[in-house]
Amino acid sequence: MNTKYVAFLRAINVGGTKIIKMDALRRMFESLGCANVATYIQSGNVIFETESTSSLGKQIEHQIQKTFGFEVEVFLRRMDEVRVIVETSPFGQEGEETVFIHLLHAAPQAESRQALLALSTATDSFAVQGREVYWLRRDRAKSPFDNNRIEKALGLSATARNLNTLTKIVEKYG
Repeated sequence: MNTKYVAFLRAINVGGTKIIKMDALRRMFESLGCANVATYIQSGNVIFETESTSSLGKQIEHQIQKTFGFEVEVFLRRMDEVRVIVETSPFGQEGEETVFIHLLHAAPQAESRQALLALSTATDSFAVQGREVYWLRRDRAKSPFDNNRIEKALGLSATARNLNTLTKIVEKYG
């Protein structure tokens, strides 16, 4: 029986680097034996079904390197996990606020988690739940944070999506 996954690709189609067309990305996933492959927006969200689970993320990363000629880090979640990420968000959004979810490969160590949580301000709040970091940005103009600064605080690589994107993926494909 196939399981539905979402592959979140880190840092593609940003700033004119690591450009991947979505139709080519869909074909690449199909070449790996994935079924019902779809992409959502240009930022590297690939929804697919597969029976394979063994080293799936590494297989995808290897195939991206082979097909497109550059390395891309892939963060995999089952669709039911994405639904839980959305449903258990510790933050809501109002007005100009934005909630970002940083997907990690593993839960951060306690000291890394504490280092990140200590960075919370009146403008930015953070929460950690398992392999996800939630960031509530209340004012874009006043926030000093971006994905790189959050990765540095954690000592881990991540890819970020806003809560609206994950909600729409769950509503459309979940």
